[in-house]
Amino acid sequence: MRIQQQNFNVKLKRHISTAHFKKSIAGILLTSGALFATPIALSAQNDTKGLDSAIAKGEQRADNAIKSQLKIDSIDSDIRGAEREYRGVSKEIEGLEVYIKQLNKQLLAQDLEKTEIQHSIRQVTLIERQITPLMLRMIDALDRFVMADVPFQKQERLSRVASLKDLMGRSDVTVAEKYRKVMAAYQKEMDYGRTIKTYRSTLNLAGSEREVDFLRVGRISLMFLSLDGESLGIWDQQAKEWQPLEGDYKAKLNTALRIAREQAAPSLIKVPVAAPSQMNLTPINSKQSNSNLAHGDIK
Repeated sequence: MRIQQQNFNVKLKRHISTAHFKKSIAGILLTSGALFATPIALSAQNDTKGLDSAIAKGEQRADNAIKSQLKIDSIDSDIRGAEREYRGVSKEIEGLEVYIKQLNKQLLAQDLEKTEIQHSIRQVTLIERQITPLMLRMIDALDRFVMADVPFQKQERLSRVASLKDLMGRSDVTVAEKYRKVMAAYQKEMDYGRTIKTYRSTLNLAGSEREVDFLRVGRISLMFLSLDGESLGIWDQQAKEWQPLEGDYKAKLNTALRIAREQAAPSLIKVPVAAPSQMNLTPINSKQSNSNLAHGDIK
């Protein structure tokens, strides 16, 4: 388009130069009236008018050509802008197609997860109907176990069981929370079997309540020492009663109490423990002792 315009401008200049040359000739002819006759002058005047008309038409054609070229340039600019916009929209569409595919994958995964959740919700009702009786049986078994176990911290343990029974009757507590509380109580009872602990409480000795220090070694031995150091004993689980200990165990028991209070470094201690026994189905001789206490080392 630019080349065509340049060619057109060259032609226009040539045409204007020719017209100017003709005007110059006409001027010479007009100024030399003495040499030419009147008819010749009139002919020259007609030729000048023809040249003016041709020049005007040329100028008009040039203006039209310029307007056409401007219009072409505008259309070309619009086409290029539309092309750039089309390419931008095409890239945006490609990105949206990839994004939609990714969203479809996420929707599929969410549908699968929703199906699993709905299945779990349906199972929750069934689980709640089954787990509530199970927890009640667990609490009842824990209550019987505490009553039959070595009587250490008995009131605290019985209070824990009573709170579990009250918890089961509450409607503002979820089944999950109730189950967590029951399992925490079982875990607490399990911890008693592998720890050494000392605590202070009262004990009925010779018909009077006396304050003593208790020492629990797991579940294999429960001993006490009075604050004045005069009385010491051990619980006989088979006989379900307290048995007195010899005075030789006083120093050993004091050492064990200090270890339990973390006032001394752990070391080997000697305390009486219940010896393994075999159940005998024959009648028990009244002269036989119901105690199965033995002596052993505990580390």
